[in-house]
Amino acid sequence: MTQQVPSTEPELAGVRNFRDVGGLPTTDGRRVRHGVLFRSGHLAHATEDDAAFLTSLGLHTVFDFRNAADQKLEGPDVELPGVRNVNLPLSDPADGAEFWKMVRDGDLDQLRGILADDKGAARMIASYRSIVRERTAEHSRVLHALAEDSVPALMHCAAGKDRAGISMAVTLLALGVEREAILADYLESNAKHRRYKVRRSGSADTAYTPEIMELLSPLFDARAEYLQAAFETIEETWGGVDTYLERGLGLTPASRDVLRERLLD
Repeated sequence: MTQQVPSTEPELAGVRNFRDVGGLPTTDGRRVRHGVLFRSGHLAHATEDDAAFLTSLGLHTVFDFRNAADQKLEGPDVELPGVRNVNLPLSDPADGAEFWKMVRDGDLDQLRGILADDKGAARMIASYRSIVRERTAEHSRVLHALAEDSVPALMHCAAGKDRAGISMAVTLLALGVEREAILADYLESNAKHRRYKVRRSGSADTAYTPEIMELLSPLFDARAEYLQAAFETIEETWGGVDTYLERGLGLTPASRDVLRERLLD
């Protein structure tokens, strides 16, 4: 399996899961250019040093896939001078709001009912399938923006794992990156230093119990079966990646060529 080691991966103090996807190989022997396509968790808690580093990347656009509920919980992204911030929610503001309140409150009985017996993983798979099927307009906008002028770009959601992970996977598919390399990059989100930290309600001593952590693990993991469900949905719905890109996302072969020239060595 091909695995990319980012060209530069600083230890950002307030931004989780940051990486440059440069170097990932395509099926025709090219590679994603370094310094043009980045991914991370949200930027709401970026420190001054974090912001200075992100500014040094020369970003044109930050794509924020969080919804209003996420932004209310975490706060808006820090402002980076000269950088355009595009908010494209990949889930409805109400989706999961009550669920995440249960998580933060530690309501064990309700969490068992929702997540036990593999229901947590099933919830994630259903979410990935839904985003691929229903958020074609948003993914189309991202790819057309990248082809036109929005490079270098950073994609993020809350944890930088699911919504940003799907959007990055769609972008990498459009570039012709090898499936194994896309999956390897996605699974990088499992590294301990990358994982999202959930805030708890109440006092600091209300730590998660082992049972709650086990129930929540499917939601916080990047699992191959999740991304594979997204790939399968493309095949089942459109019959293949090329048709998905052209008919589902409106990306013409000419636009795809422009995208590849912008983002590939």
